[in-house]
Amino acid sequence: MNVTDPEARLAGSDVAPASFVVNISGIPDAELEPELLDPAQIVSGEPVVTGKVLWESPDGRQVRGIWQITPGVVTDTEASELFVVVSGRATIEVEGGAVLQVGPGDACVLREGDRTRWTVHETLRKAYHISS
Repeated sequence: MNVTDPEARLAGSDVAPASFVVNISGIPDAELEPELLDPAQIVSGEPVVTGKVLWESPDGRQVRGIWQITPGVVTDTEASELFVVVSGRATIEVEGGAVLQVGPGDACVLREGDRTRWTVHETLRKAYHISS
């Protein structure tokens, strides 16, 4: 999606600007599309993942979007990511590292290769930027 798309609410062009803004006010109500969750990642519950890519660089190495997961426990291997929680709550356990409690307004950085376990207490929606 082009970052000049008004629905994306991003300022810039097809090339990622050094500085950018994402208007959070539209994110809580944005319609998201189903995303595949590998059943091997599910530890407990029946979590459902949805999302929407707002912008992707031509080489695919940077992605900005919205992502949501319903309650449950899942594992993941992370990309290099910065995200801000818009709504919901989760505990993210980083293997060999920190235990992160995240909720509305929290900004979180995950390192590429981190192996994590997400315990989603309330449906979590986040705005994210991933780079590789």
